[in-house]
Amino acid sequence: MGETFLFAGPYISGLLLGTSLIIAIGAQNAYVLRQGLLRSHVFVITTICFLSDASLITAGIMGLGTFIESRQGWLVYVSLIGGIFLLVYGALALRRAIDPGELKPAENGNGKNNLTRVVMVTLALTWGNPHVYLDTVVLIGGLSAGYPGAERLSFGLGAITGSALWFYSLGYGARFLAPLFAQPTAWRVLDLAIAAVMWALAYSLLRPLI
Repeated sequence: MGETFLFAGPYISGLLLGTSLIIAIGAQNAYVLRQGLLRSHVFVITTICFLSDASLITAGIMGLGTFIESRQGWLVYVSLIGGIFLLVYGALALRRAIDPGELKPAENGNGKNNLTRVVMVTLALTWGNPHVYLDTVVLIGGLSAGYPGAERLSFGLGAITGSALWFYSLGYGARFLAPLFAQPTAWRVLDLAIAAVMWALAYSLLRPLI
């Protein structure tokens, strides 16, 4: 019981930090929300997001953050690829908002989207965003260095728990908004917002390279 209380502090600190970093509006969260509303492969998408975060956080607390900070050129290439992808995905979101045929409530369940396409988009939005490395590997990994031994592991587990709580809650909680999205207008607004988020993030990634 004593050891449990000993590691509760670092665990809660990691949980709060991890959750606060993930909740920020971004391309990945926007995609999880939309697919959650469609009820399209929600478990696959949320699990990919969670496992990706867990892997990066683990790498960070094991010291990979220092390596990434010393490889700024590597982040430049990731920024370029991620920025281009976000521009294209934003354009697709805008096309969905314009075309009424694409704006349908969640009726078809997991058959709504091709699984392979969904997996590829999720991986691209997750691993093609340089900020995910800075948040998980560099920031969380760097802060974990302030904890000795097992407390560092506890801090990392807290951050990983925050990731799991957020992604599964976002993916499966989206269905409670289904009545709102029974109207095509709501889908138009959502996709316009997604397009704006994608392009804003693309600009933030590509601006330093121009």
